[in-house]
Amino acid sequence: MDVDAIVADVSAHWQVYASMPFIAALIGYVTKRVAIEMMFKPLEFVGIRPFLGWQGVLPANAERMAATATGMLTDNLVDPKEIFARLDPDQVAKEIEQPLLRVVEDVTREVMEQYQPRLWEMLPVGAQQLLLRRVQAEAPKAIAKIMREISNNIEDVLDLKHMVVTNLVRDKALLNRLIRDISRPEMTFIARSGIVFGFYLGIVQLAVWTLTRSPLVLPAFGMLIGWFTDWLALKMIFLPREPRKFFGFYTWQGVFQKRRHQVAADYGEMIAAEIITVPNILEAVLTGPKSDRLFQMITREVQRTIDSQASVVKPMVAVAVGTRKFQEMKQAAAKKAAERVPHTVRHAEDYAIRALDVRNTIVDRMRQLSPLEFEGLLRPAFRQDEWKLIAVGAVIGGLVGELQVLLLLH
Repeated sequence: MDVDAIVADVSAHWQVYASMPFIAALIGYVTKRVAIEMMFKPLEFVGIRPFLGWQGVLPANAERMAATATGMLTDNLVDPKEIFARLDPDQVAKEIEQPLLRVVEDVTREVMEQYQPRLWEMLPVGAQQLLLRRVQAEAPKAIAKIMREISNNIEDVLDLKHMVVTNLVRDKALLNRLIRDISRPEMTFIARSGIVFGFYLGIVQLAVWTLTRSPLVLPAFGMLIGWFTDWLALKMIFLPREPRKFFGFYTWQGVFQKRRHQVAADYGEMIAAEIITVPNILEAVLTGPKSDRLFQMITREVQRTIDSQASVVKPMVAVAVGTRKFQEMKQAAAKKAAERVPHTVRHAEDYAIRALDVRNTIVDRMRQLSPLEFEGLLRPAFRQDEWKLIAVGAVIGGLVGELQVLLLLH
């Protein structure tokens, strides 16, 4: 095409030519927004399995993502033994003393009334109260002893990895928030960078189209804009890990790396508020894969306490019901106590939150991570499936480019 023909075509369609960089900028932005949303939505698969449909990248890989996040937590940030060593067993016993005494009284009365209601009624009130007082007096000491044993052998009763993975897989929205909330500025950067990168590529696209008017130029550039801007934006989030000069004067550091202090604060806050919480820990201890060990521990200690403190009525009860029956009563009391005592510990929740200090522990440890370790906090959420997001950006860009061709040639 000669110069006169080019000038004539530009004059006739100057609005379309002028719009090219802006449409390219729009492609850059839209492809980024679509890629971001596709990372998190929808929470469940929508479409016809296995291939015709979509589920957000994070929710679709919830177990793998949760395992990655948990690995970071347990390997680099939280040592369960160290954390639980901060709990003062005597203070825990003090915090739950009143509800614990009620549990002891209820269990004692229930067992006696279940096995020998007449005997319990025949016991003088003074004997009843003496038994209750003696067992109650030992209960806080027993709890403190159990807490010390738990603290020294926390791995025997709590599987922290299982707890975190279970909670994140069960609550995919929480997994989304864990990644999305701490990376919100990075997501904003990705979207906005698409505008800038797209605009400059659009200028190149304008020049190539003006000179060639090839129907392949616009869809090809549209795909390039969608693909390249997605790829470059993802790279610029994490790299370089340390500040680095470009062209001798421009300094750049990965957006995520640059914000590490704020990220640490946000991440620590979320983990402490929604994942490694006292209720979640209690649930994991009570229902997790190692829960039977906790109940064995409590049962053993309760039986020991009964043996040491029931001497005032043991001869009378043993004679009245028989030694075998007495052993059954003791086991029933231990079982009931093992079921109720862990829930009683919930009354020490406020103290435990302060003592465990999960948030500040995570924040301090995160700020000590190397840049590569710190990158591992968010990078796994993108790495394995980022090609899908980039490919979607390329497809959208190509389609928009084809629409531009139809507009210009028809």
